[in-house]
Amino acid sequence: ITERDWSSDVCSSDLMPSAARPRVPVVDADGITKVYAMGEIKVNALAGISLRIMPGEYATLMGASGSGKSTALSILGCLDRPTSGSYSLMGKPVEGMDDRELAGLRNKFLGFVFQTFNLLPRTSAVQNVELPLVYAGVKRADRREAAMAMLERVGLASRAFHRPNQLSGGERQRVAIARALVTDPALILADEPTGNLDSRTGQSILELFDELHDEGKTILMVTHDDGIARRGTRAIRISDGRIESDTSF
Repeated sequence: ITERDWSSDVCSSDLMPSAARPRVPVVDADGITKVYAMGEIKVNALAGISLRIMPGEYATLMGASGSGKSTALSILGCLDRPTSGSYSLMGKPVEGMDDRELAGLRNKFLGFVFQTFNLLPRTSAVQNVELPLVYAGVKRADRREAAMAMLERVGLASRAFHRPNQLSGGERQRVAIARALVTDPALILADEPTGNLDSRTGQSILELFDELHDEGKTILMVTHDDGIARRGTRAIRISDGRIESDTSF
């Protein structure tokens, strides 16, 4: 997939006045199902999820353990494929893409923040942040500059050359957020980002997400906490693989 493939739609719309440009949904999922086969037993993890998220929304995905929220996040993050249904990310239909194309889609449009940080343990903070730019083929000097700017953004420039085991949990999560931001993604996907943090540190991470939303970032966060859900603009609750409620604030 070439850069021209990704930008052809954008280039034509850039010629239009901003007020006249169509607002393309960041996420557009219709009738998504996911069935896992466990021997002769079939488990319906998702039973027809339809969801649209527009640019600038801060949506939370809620549900009990086993409700399907993590499966939904994996599919919306192009880490897994649905059994049936259609899904477009930034107007790009996902079905039919091979693994290489999906990897390119993830790297261009998505930033991931996980509960367990998922940092490379033997590399420095700045090298962890650079990683998506390495995959994107960005030159070394340019990616170092971009990574340092993102660490500055999350308040960790002074810790850029520390390894993860030299950082606190909150600092490691800030490195993960900087890594998610470094490609300027269309969507930040966060899976229980405060789950491994104490309440005070977790609060500082949530405040950072609030700031990112205020800056216009689109966020989809998995959480089990009603208080966290109300920090966003929308709370989507999943039960037994179906959307039970979808509330805007």
